[in-house]
Amino acid sequence: MRFRSKKTGGYVVYAVSGTNTISFAIDATDANTKGLLGFAIERHDLENNERYFIRGFKVFKEFLANPDENTVVSTYENPVQSFVWDDFTGNPENKYRYYFYPLKGSPKNLDRTAQPIEISVHTEPLYSKTDKHDIFFNRGVASSQAYARKFSNETPDTIADPNKKAAVLDWLARDLKNALIAFIAQAKEGDSLFACFYEFRYKEVVLAFKAAIDRGVQVHIIIDAKNNKEQFPRKDNLSTIQAAGIPAKHIIRREANQSSIQHNKFIVFARGKTQTPTAVWTGSTNVSEGGIFGQTNVGHWVRDAQTATQFKDYWDILSGDPGGAPGDTRSEATAKNKAFKQAVVAIQRDIAPDKLAAIPRSITPIFSPRLNNTMLQTYAELLDSSDEYAAITLAFGINDVFKGLLADNTAKDQITFMLLEKKDQPKPGQSKKFTSLTAGNNVYQAFGSYIKDPLYQWTKEVNNQLLQLNQHVLYIHSKFLLVDPFGDDPIVVTGSANFSVASTTANDENMLIIKGNKRVADIYFTEFNRLFNHYYFRSVYESHRAQATVTKDSLFLLPNDSWLSKYKVGSLRYKRVMIFRKIT
Repeated sequence: MRFRSKKTGGYVVYAVSGTNTISFAIDATDANTKGLLGFAIERHDLENNERYFIRGFKVFKEFLANPDENTVVSTYENPVQSFVWDDFTGNPENKYRYYFYPLKGSPKNLDRTAQPIEISVHTEPLYSKTDKHDIFFNRGVASSQAYARKFSNETPDTIADPNKKAAVLDWLARDLKNALIAFIAQAKEGDSLFACFYEFRYKEVVLAFKAAIDRGVQVHIIIDAKNNKEQFPRKDNLSTIQAAGIPAKHIIRREANQSSIQHNKFIVFARGKTQTPTAVWTGSTNVSEGGIFGQTNVGHWVRDAQTATQFKDYWDILSGDPGGAPGDTRSEATAKNKAFKQAVVAIQRDIAPDKLAAIPRSITPIFSPRLNNTMLQTYAELLDSSDEYAAITLAFGINDVFKGLLADNTAKDQITFMLLEKKDQPKPGQSKKFTSLTAGNNVYQAFGSYIKDPLYQWTKEVNNQLLQLNQHVLYIHSKFLLVDPFGDDPIVVTGSANFSVASTTANDENMLIIKGNKRVADIYFTEFNRLFNHYYFRSVYESHRAQATVTKDSLFLLPNDSWLSKYKVGSLRYKRVMIFRKIT
């Protein structure tokens, strides 16, 4: 949902709410900011009748010269020195009122005479009664500092107390695990579940499918069981299924087309004896500890019969284990793979990059593998054709198709945010056209990283590797693209595919193109902000640590209004505020 305050003292506050995260921007264009030290922020939780000043970690040196990892302060005395701010602690379907108090004076003699800017906010419900979409992001290690403070960096597997371990995992998953289990639990006797998973090895979810079988649900599960060199995820999938006691007749092994992976993570719910598809669970989340609790992931629940039917049609194709099989000649395998791709594309044809206007104002599923790279080019065109704002998460780097389109952008073009698993590094000998994108292209990147050394008020942080949740993709595993969230027709692309050639033309994958749904756009926008804000500082710190440009003193609040220089016209911070001005 979107909100705008009344102009107060020249200031206007804008807010966008998701389910748990609320993103704010303060437009100070008409305000007298001379001497401004920042904003004390007060939150009134109207549902629970709680009113208090927001706490933070950054302090005036004059107020506290030697903060440590346990330091938590009130913004009443140590204000937020920013015109963009996010509250990551909201509850779904909750009413709040926020007060932003402009503070002037000096750190030890604050001037509180300015009238606060007041804005009322209502968060999105976790489960909507009126919309087709419900969206569930985990916390994962994007909350590494908070995890360190809350759980002392204990590895879940080393926690002996079962109640404490459950609390740790619930906190990391937020609502993602419970929503996935709830999707399975909705199926009653006589209903059907048609599932398709790459990793299927987190026992609690696997047991939820076993419970569905036991209560009379028709359950059919396609798993990746390809005989690759590592035997992954085949070995783990099969051993978990056996341990859960799921009979073999409910499992379909995806073994053909062995050079590619069965990378889907979806479930189709079909109601009653007619097996009418009515809902789909999809997204980026593997059924594994790392997928649910560690990496950044999203689960997306869609209640739409047409979409569910298309997914069931796709499931039907995959259930026949299509593609070249071991023992086939090269020509036989090529013919089988082509027929497989033709059947997949027949469910939903390509949308050409020059036909973006033809994308319907609804839900368009896209399935892989496809005959060519057209859809990858279309995703890149979507990113590059935004009017004001675009954002994307990339687990396996920036494909050259994206770089080629964005390379000629300038600071006058739309702002583009990229959240990467690893820092983008130009390849040796690579054409200049495909070198790193920068602020000169109005592109801003953050990448997965964590603070390895205790610094100022931070404890030593953790990542998935240290928590033993993931060993490969440690941070950013979600796959979504967001275009002009505040426009009349926002577009979200989300699913299992990594915006790569392999995910388009080789792997079994699924994506959703959702156009015109503001609830969907708001939830993805606020969660992207949560993730980007977390990793952007860490990316900058990691990139510049060797040059010692990040010092202890630079992490204190500034005792005067010099912080305002970071918001000069054309700066990243300035652009981030301007995005919100479209909210009326």
